[in-house]
Amino acid sequence: MKKIKISIFWYRRDLRLEDNVGLKSALESGLPVLPIFIFDDEILEDLPKNDGRLSFIYTSLRNIHLKLKNKNSSLLIKKGNIAEIWKALITEYDVKKVFFNRDYEPYAIKRDQEITTFLESKNIEVRNFKDQVIFEKNEILKGDGKPYTVYTPYKNKWLEKFNQSPFNVEDENNLDWDHFYNYETLFPSLETIGFVKSKQKVQPVNLSVISDYDLNRDFPAKNGTSYLSPHLRFGTVSIRKFVMIALERNAVFLSELIWREFFMQILFQFPKVVTHNFKSKYDGIKWRDSKEDFKRWCEGNTGYPLVDAGMRELNETGYMHNRVRMVTAGFLCKHLLIDWRWGEAYFAEKLLDYELSSNNGNWQWAAGTGCDAAPYFRVFNPALQLKKFDSSLEYTRKWIPEFDLGYTEPMVDHKFARERALSAYKIGLQQ
Repeated sequence: MKKIKISIFWYRRDLRLEDNVGLKSALESGLPVLPIFIFDDEILEDLPKNDGRLSFIYTSLRNIHLKLKNKNSSLLIKKGNIAEIWKALITEYDVKKVFFNRDYEPYAIKRDQEITTFLESKNIEVRNFKDQVIFEKNEILKGDGKPYTVYTPYKNKWLEKFNQSPFNVEDENNLDWDHFYNYETLFPSLETIGFVKSKQKVQPVNLSVISDYDLNRDFPAKNGTSYLSPHLRFGTVSIRKFVMIALERNAVFLSELIWREFFMQILFQFPKVVTHNFKSKYDGIKWRDSKEDFKRWCEGNTGYPLVDAGMRELNETGYMHNRVRMVTAGFLCKHLLIDWRWGEAYFAEKLLDYELSSNNGNWQWAAGTGCDAAPYFRVFNPALQLKKFDSSLEYTRKWIPEFDLGYTEPMVDHKFARERALSAYKIGLQQ
């Protein structure tokens, strides 16, 4: 029987139907659209079986599948080696066009180039689109054509360009539903993919906090967090939609969305930051890298309540409040003189909203080694941070139930640690 000619839309980190640039373009291609998602073995092999992010991806995909099922279509799920799966797909289907939204992480760029080259060698048209950011790659540059490495001028240029770039947010109801490939397939169980449901849950986006975000964002006991970051990470919501909301409600919240794009373009322009200091002059720092101290930090057993509460929140829930992230990261790098890469890797393993560019950018900021970083001589005092941002100890007691029973002594004195850090940085910078 003659196969029907189709287009494929390849889902990756854009797990939604609403305002999805690549999907909309695929549906306008003139061919029936088969939407697919591939669980990549190369990524899956490093994840625990109960990974909370994997459970969130699975649930998000299932929601898309159920909506498509109501329209006599399905979401095709595959698992394995990406290249091998694409070889099988173009054998099974008469694929004429492939659409996907761009990703800017080094692994994704390499993968997408290899798949594009393969498909084009088979005379299949490949089209990719900007979707997860407002501005990408080289769209925000300095007058001399070089990328920004300081946030504020980047933000100013971003806002200037944004005001000249009107766009619409496409509603899910406006999709060309009739242009999806008409077929039915069973949706696999999570166990079939090799995982089990996680106890950790990605919270729904909390729109109610955005208006007062600037007033409440630094206090971990307050309900001041939007929980937007994992949804942006996996594309279950549209960045365009939330930029429009931020424009209406809160300038500080908008600034946070711009920070996200700033770090993305840093990663794109300077991929060395994945494993190296952005500022190479810091390469001479001699980190202590005590495995015993690192273990105490990971477990939330440092004797500094705000640090420990944050680490315990992270370990149990996959979340950590943003102010507390800053304090815990600064403590590891400055108080314990442990390489930021150790902490960055631990957060990458634990955070439900793990985003390579932001995680790397913020860790290098805390260590003083990154672009537009905190100066190396700025060393947060965790005890003062506790008094300032959790004076009622509500957050602390929530995560450290034994706090009032005679809490453990600090593992290192702040004054001593600060002076040790300043000395190590000064010596390192002279190398």
